[in-house]
Amino acid sequence: MRALREALPVSFVGLIVALGVIVAFVESGSFVDRLKAGIPGSFAVMSIVLVFVLSARLAQRLRYLAAPTIGASVLAFAFSLPPRAMRSAAPPAPGAHPPRCDLHCIGAAASREFDNISGLLGTSGLFTAIVACLITVGVIGVMRRRFPGDKGVVIGALAVWIGSYGLYALHLSIGGGLDALISPLRYLGDSFAALVIITLVETVLFLFGIHGPALLAALVLPVYINLQFANTAAYAHHQPIPHLVAVSTFLYVFPGGCGATLPLIVLLLRSRVPRLRRFARATIVPSLISTNEPVMFGLPLVYNPVLGIPYIVAPLLLCCTTYAAMTLGWVRPPIYYMFSTVPVFLNTFLATLDWRSLILVAVNIAIAGAIYLPFVRVYEQMEMHKQR
Repeated sequence: MRALREALPVSFVGLIVALGVIVAFVESGSFVDRLKAGIPGSFAVMSIVLVFVLSARLAQRLRYLAAPTIGASVLAFAFSLPPRAMRSAAPPAPGAHPPRCDLHCIGAAASREFDNISGLLGTSGLFTAIVACLITVGVIGVMRRRFPGDKGVVIGALAVWIGSYGLYALHLSIGGGLDALISPLRYLGDSFAALVIITLVETVLFLFGIHGPALLAALVLPVYINLQFANTAAYAHHQPIPHLVAVSTFLYVFPGGCGATLPLIVLLLRSRVPRLRRFARATIVPSLISTNEPVMFGLPLVYNPVLGIPYIVAPLLLCCTTYAAMTLGWVRPPIYYMFSTVPVFLNTFLATLDWRSLILVAVNIAIAGAIYLPFVRVYEQMEMHKQR
């Protein structure tokens, strides 16, 4: 979990850089069109960066030789990709000589290559990267118990290489299996069920230390950002807003970050436990811009049997209040895509241009706070008992 926590921010940098390059130099059309076209390829790049960085961090923390650990993880990742992706990356047939190209043709070819990368990784690229790294260090750990020292690392890496290639030769794909498992999420569409299921999956994953929003983003962001841009176009043409569930809808569900943790931090500001008060003062500013990784791993919320209950329940209730308010016309559906790092209240107002969004956010924070409150009191008693 610590290695994953350290690797994900680095892979996010890869995503941002890749998206910037694709939007600026690869794709053509309007900025919105370039952004939509660049998202799948950028998440593909993020997956590739993640497998390198995560395997390196695991090797460092477990004191394994870095080169064979990273190499085995990368090969296991490559051989675990969905089979259909390998066909998309296949070289051209012999004798098929491409015509001479100008710069526009070269740009189009580069765009197709980015499309091939995103197809190569499928919707499960981030999951596959994590699974490949964990399988690699697990096999190496087993071999080190039988062959102590660096010898066990090398033997374990060789076992991973042989095993992953064997599965590939048998047309068995871990990535393809993960892809088939999670791909139905993309077909949920603009519905209350979609809002609830995506919220539930993200919070449950993050509760067990896996960054749910980051992992599901590769799957759901391309779908829901299209719905978001459809809302923007409808508003620009003075038409009814067509979609209630879009990317910015989740700003109401997750005030403070995944799990709606802002009210939790507000409650801890007046905690009876000095450590919790100090922690809340240190994390209140990041929580206001929906950056709650310090809360997840510092409090911690990850694997927390007490606070984990409201962490899952509160966002589900906020799905209900948010969807009901938009369905009844009390709050305008989001018309603009707004980054979650824009401060709470301001982000939803800029996404909707509706002052009533401020009331809905305040109501949601109050509801989440009421849900967290009894569990915070139990957690405080546990903390005070530890100090005795």
